[in-house]
Amino acid sequence: MGAQGKGQTAAVEDNPSRPPAPRPPTVTDVARVAGVSTATVSRVLNDIPTVDAKLARRVRTAITKLGYEPSRVARSLRVKRSRVWALVIPELRNPFFTDMISGVEEVARAAGFMLFLCNADSDVDKEASYLRLAVAEHVAGIILSPASQAASARALGTLGTTPVVTVDRRLDAPVDWVGVNNRQGAEMAVHHLADNGYRRIACISGPGDTSTGAARLAGYRRARGARGTDGGPDLVRVGDFDENHGFRAMGQLLRLRPPPDAVFATNNLISLGALRAIDEAGARVPEDIAIVGFDDMPWTSLVKTPLTAVAQPTYDIGRETARLLMSRVEGDAAPPREIMLSPTLVVRGSSSARRSALSQRQR
Repeated sequence: MGAQGKGQTAAVEDNPSRPPAPRPPTVTDVARVAGVSTATVSRVLNDIPTVDAKLARRVRTAITKLGYEPSRVARSLRVKRSRVWALVIPELRNPFFTDMISGVEEVARAAGFMLFLCNADSDVDKEASYLRLAVAEHVAGIILSPASQAASARALGTLGTTPVVTVDRRLDAPVDWVGVNNRQGAEMAVHHLADNGYRRIACISGPGDTSTGAARLAGYRRARGARGTDGGPDLVRVGDFDENHGFRAMGQLLRLRPPPDAVFATNNLISLGALRAIDEAGARVPEDIAIVGFDDMPWTSLVKTPLTAVAQPTYDIGRETARLLMSRVEGDAAPPREIMLSPTLVVRGSSSARRSALSQRQR
C-alpha cells in the first residue's frame, strides 16, 4: 500500500493541469508598483527618515496592495547582520574601480548601508581571507570582482547564505553579475582600427583566467578574423592587467619584424605601459603605431596624442550592482541575474586614419 500511495502522489504532482503555486511578492515587485527604486522600498521598510513623504506613502500603498511581507528568513538575517556591505576588488590601483565604487556607495548610503573595501591584489588566497572575514563580521551582503573564475567560485561556496553580487568579472558559478559587454567593446576597437587602414593589429591582453581578459581577447580575435587582417599568434601578448605587463609586451611587439602598425590594449593600466614603451622606443603615435585602449580614463585626453578608448559606464555599473545586491539583501530569491551594459568607443588622435586609407576616402 505504501508503494501505491507513493505512486499516486507522484501522479498528482506531475499533472500538468494543476496550477502552479502563486509566487509571493518581492521587494522588487513593490518597487515596480510604487514606481520607485528597491533602495527606496528598503528605506521605508527600515523606517529611515530620509525618504520623501509622498514616496513613502506610495511604497506603503504598494505593500498593502500586493500583500507584501518580508520573509522571515530575510528578517532574521537582517537582525543578525550589520548595516554594512563588503566590497572586494582585485586591484585598488586600477582607476576603473574608482567610479564603480562611487556608484555602489551612492545606492548603499541612500539605503542606510556602509561599505568596507578590501583589496585582494589579484591574490586568490587574500581574496578568500577577506570573504571569510566578511561572513565572520555578519555583513549584510558582498560585492565581489573576482580574482579568478575558478578559484573565486570555490571560495564563494563557503559563504553560506550571505547575498553576493559579482561585478566586472564573471564566475563559474550560479551568481548575480553586473558588467559590460567586453567582447563587443574589443570588436569595436579592432573594427575601428581596420576601418582606418591598419592591417597588422596586435593585442596586449589581460589574464585568460578572468572573464574580462578572456572575453576581450576573444572579441579581438573574432574581429581580426572577420576583417582578414595580417599576422598570427606572435601579435598577442597575455599577462596581468597592469602597467608593467603593458610596457614589457609593447616592447616585445615593437621588436618584431615587421612590427605591428596598431595595438589594442585591453585595460587602462596596460595602455599606460604600452604608451610608455612606445615613447621610450622613439616611436610616434599614430604615425608609427596606432593604439586603442579599453577604459576611458580622465588622463586619456591629456597625453601627447589623446588616446582612443573603449569607454565603460563604470558609475552605472556600480549603481546597478548595488541595486541588485539590495534586492537580494531584502529577500529577493529569484534565479541569478546578469545585467550587461554596453560600451562606447571614444575616438581621438591615437587611431587616426593612415594616410593611404585617408587618401582613398578622399578620392
